[in-house]
Amino acid sequence: MEGVSLGGDDRLDILAVNTIRTLAMDAVEKAGSGHPGMPLGAAPMAHVLWSRHLKFDSQDPEWADRDRFILSAGHGSMLLYALLHLAGFGVSAEDIEEFRQWGSITPGHPETGVTPGVEVTTGPLGQGFGNGVGMAAAEEYLAALFNTKEHKIVHHRTYGIVSDGDLMEGVSSEAASLAGHLGLGKLIYLYDNNHISIEGKTDITFTEDVASRFEAYGWQVLKVEDGNDLDAIDAAIGQAKEDEEHPSLIMVRTHIGYGSPNKQDSADAHGAPLGEEEVELTKKALGWSEEEPFYVPLEVKDLYSEATAHGAGKRRLWKSMLEGLRQTDPERIESFLQAMKGELPDDWSARLPEFVPADGPLATRGASGQVLNGVAPVLPTLVGGSADLSPSNNTMLKDCGNTQYGYFQKGSRGGRNIHFGVREHAMGAFLTGMVKHGGLLVFGGTFLVFSDYMRGAIRVAAISQAAVKYVFTHDSVAVGEDGPTHQPIEHIASLRAMPGLTVIRPADATETVEAWRVALQKDDGPVALILTRQKLPVLDRKVYASSAGVSRGAYILAESQKGADGVDVLLLASGSEVHLALEARDTLGAEGVGTRVVSIPSWELFAQEDVSYREEVIPPDVRVRVAVEAGVTQGWERFTGDAGAVVGIDHFGASAPGGIVMERFGITADAVTQQARSLLGITG
Repeated sequence: MEGVSLGGDDRLDILAVNTIRTLAMDAVEKAGSGHPGMPLGAAPMAHVLWSRHLKFDSQDPEWADRDRFILSAGHGSMLLYALLHLAGFGVSAEDIEEFRQWGSITPGHPETGVTPGVEVTTGPLGQGFGNGVGMAAAEEYLAALFNTKEHKIVHHRTYGIVSDGDLMEGVSSEAASLAGHLGLGKLIYLYDNNHISIEGKTDITFTEDVASRFEAYGWQVLKVEDGNDLDAIDAAIGQAKEDEEHPSLIMVRTHIGYGSPNKQDSADAHGAPLGEEEVELTKKALGWSEEEPFYVPLEVKDLYSEATAHGAGKRRLWKSMLEGLRQTDPERIESFLQAMKGELPDDWSARLPEFVPADGPLATRGASGQVLNGVAPVLPTLVGGSADLSPSNNTMLKDCGNTQYGYFQKGSRGGRNIHFGVREHAMGAFLTGMVKHGGLLVFGGTFLVFSDYMRGAIRVAAISQAAVKYVFTHDSVAVGEDGPTHQPIEHIASLRAMPGLTVIRPADATETVEAWRVALQKDDGPVALILTRQKLPVLDRKVYASSAGVSRGAYILAESQKGADGVDVLLLASGSEVHLALEARDTLGAEGVGTRVVSIPSWELFAQEDVSYREEVIPPDVRVRVAVEAGVTQGWERFTGDAGAVVGIDHFGASAPGGIVMERFGITADAVTQQARSLLGITG
């Protein structure tokens, strides 16, 4: 097949590249929407990577030692779907034809869990870049944990295709800086350097020296001047693989909409179908004579079958090595397989600490740190860190017997504590990548107010059901002297508004233990733990209900049955304000008011309970209800109803000692008591 030059490479490779291109064009055209330009330009480098370098077995997409591939420029999803189709990943011709349609496995942007072979959910630019850094770090840690000198159970690379837009986003700068510092040499990104973004040529906004920037970050930077030169791309990937001391960025000069006579090198090729006439002209320019859309030549199928068979052979050798090692070191293999399945050891929960009133007062952040260090010895795959705040977040894993856990660094791949630096957004994307790599229990911490800086990454984690554990401390205006910039107000409500994210705000140390029990067992989505800086009493569970109720989201903590008809008022609270509700209960109970205190640490978990339990905890016929939380009142009306009230704060905070701030803003037990009296019509 003759056509536009591809640098004199083999005819079959040219045919394969153009097959990828035409599948992408046809799918976008049939869907009436999509992004054809990126696949047209990036098809050559994607083909070289997948047919010559990428280690995979499409018959076992979850093979633990496969190479990971990330299309960070997720708008070019048809490039990935075409590759998955050719490589036999269960993406059929019909799936390609149903691109972007209801119920299809070929959505507009790649989604993990929807399409076989898609490693991470991408589309928001820069997220995939950060995910890949986390994946590469996961590989390094697991290799240090499970490999022996003779047997490399974990030995693979992380590849990605990134775009101009990815490199403009701040999250990629944070992530690239971290990757270079850590020396993640098995991380290789191909940069689709096509000089075009939606608004036009990139030189209207993006004129920096990308190569020098990445070299300054500590990356190996390689250049391919012609994005159609398959041999040059092949050589660059090979050179990148040889350097395992530095991550590699291969800058490939491509052309968006390649082959399109009227739209190549134009923003017009980015985000809309080329049009029937232009598709025909483009195919003609590429030398594509087949008129039937979605055509895949038999020769191309055979080529990819060979690549797939090669990967399957590598997987068989790997499994054979695993079986051999099982005979001499069965415990290592069982631990590895258990980790990759995401299973916890049978006895892990026995290491959870127990707290009694004499242990208090204790901030829930402090209790959280004790939980982490309690379970760490029996959970060797528990890793994480903080965005330069581990002493404040209590996220540091301190020791295991007499052995320091250490830090994950260039010369210390077995370190379990990760220094993320002041890079909240990169940390968020990194954590998602670690989880999606598989094999690890992953946590990351910062102040709750700075969750804003990583919200994009949290959202992608929620969409992709990545089981990240977020440790958000300093959870209210009780932070005090640092003032309104550091006092979260709207943040809890904002996080609760995010589908797929489980938010848990424990009231004391005992609830914190149960919150972690939920978080560590949850494998189908992220959990955000909202923790205090200020110390709180440890509730006496011989007096109050068991903290096991946390797993149900809400539970009856205490009751004062002195009303004529039982319960007269419900006091609803989360976190530190549960203690205010208990104080109010004591006052109201002494006045003969039947008062129930309901601790509601997690709206999401409570919503999953059946109606009968929810109505048992919050009876519909008790309409006098007061909720209290040191954040915006928005959302609490779902519990208080139209006859209730909320004690909260709907404005920014102030700088002063935390107790004074809470008092001046009216978040007190007295305020709760007065609201209850008012609703009950009690005067005097």
